[in-house]
Amino acid sequence: MASYKTDRFVSYDLAEWACSLTYDKLSQASIERAKAFWFDSLGCALGGSQQEDARILLEHHRAMSGSGGPCTCFVSGFQTNPVDAAFLNSHMIRAMDFNDIYWKADPSHPSDILGAPLALCEYKGLSGKDLILATVIAYEIEMRLVEIGRPGIREYGWHHATLTGFASPFSAGRVLELSPTQMVNAVGICASRTGSLGAVTAGKLTNMKNTVDPWAARMGVESALLAARGFSGPEHIFDGKEGLFHVFGHSVCQGKPCTFDAEGLTAELPSSPDAHYRIVDCGMKSFPIEALSHAPLTAMMKCVKENAIAASDVAEIKVEVIARAADILGDPHKYRPTGKETADHSLPYCLAVGLVDGMVTPLQFKQERIEDKSLEPIMDMVKVVPNEEFESLFPEFQPSRVTLTLKNGQSFATRVDVPKGDPRDPMTMDEIAVKARALGKEVVGEERVDQIRDCVMNLEGEPSMERLMNLMTA
Repeated sequence: MASYKTDRFVSYDLAEWACSLTYDKLSQASIERAKAFWFDSLGCALGGSQQEDARILLEHHRAMSGSGGPCTCFVSGFQTNPVDAAFLNSHMIRAMDFNDIYWKADPSHPSDILGAPLALCEYKGLSGKDLILATVIAYEIEMRLVEIGRPGIREYGWHHATLTGFASPFSAGRVLELSPTQMVNAVGICASRTGSLGAVTAGKLTNMKNTVDPWAARMGVESALLAARGFSGPEHIFDGKEGLFHVFGHSVCQGKPCTFDAEGLTAELPSSPDAHYRIVDCGMKSFPIEALSHAPLTAMMKCVKENAIAASDVAEIKVEVIARAADILGDPHKYRPTGKETADHSLPYCLAVGLVDGMVTPLQFKQERIEDKSLEPIMDMVKVVPNEEFESLFPEFQPSRVTLTLKNGQSFATRVDVPKGDPRDPMTMDEIAVKARALGKEVVGEERVDQIRDCVMNLEGEPSMERLMNLMTA
């Protein structure tokens, strides 16, 4: 029978760190990256606001609660309570699957959380410095959580939003200035009920694919607000009886019990300007597709460009990737996507449309393009093969090799280990701006996007969220 400590749970260590961290303890690099991720996320939200699922959610919340509240939703300007605003804004950031990416034992998109501290900063009338601090906290804990699985929970059927439910209350709680005990309660409240099954990204995908993480962010806000009133949650939610480590310890992967590196969760938590903050290690997406598709798509596009290959000359597209990429992106459902949710997780579709169109942008995920029957023969050319050598290099690298065989028998191969947007090949601010303008051009106009950039890159000087939220309202 396993024994569980009752004197000091890991939730207290994390809570005390989050509660004691102040803006003046952040590194300049972490501040600059927080602002860069905010600009990228807001661009994604502008594009995300136009997606069908975002419109459905907005209509639903308008019908359920009417208009009126202290917090603002992007683009529409809908006013509501901080819990619903956190959800709707986080969903818009996530809706196109174009926001940031960090993949270690598990994948994550830390910016899925950002609607939570933003809503509470607006609710409390707090400053840009408060938002930056909460952002760095959100990234630090979310990124640590996806590092510590042995293996990651994705490997045995759970979605990473399960871990977001543990991370989001820390960010929200810091904005509300919870005490460490209140913070522990907030995490216990939230993580108790935010487990997400991997079915949301398996096989045919639905609107829930882009919703489970924002829902965890929503619950982080509600949990922090409840904890501030004295509502309690289990302090042993990480490492106590029937907590995260215990419950998932019952699972077995490749004949071995699943474990977590508990020490890695709290080791060397940063607390000074010269410390290393995780946020600087997070990547961005240069394509609006699932993260593991970036390296193979980059490899194919490079191969086509360097060898001047025409789509009509290609007979086969062989893609070598790690096993989980083959499983997620190359299963039978992915060869005939019927909607955006499946198409942007379909390696056959992304490669086919990239080969034919010469680009993969939000335009390639319009419904009429997805339904174009002329792409089906090209999708059928795609052969997705797991590569054991590549498996051994992941997650430090995301190696992919694409071999294009032409109808005349010639073959050309290109390998990519680090996709564009990775911290080792980062997107510049100008590249982020190009992405944001493309996403926001038809929503608020390119001039407004540039104003948003100016606001965000000087966020530490903003006394409140008022200017930012006005700029993000169409």
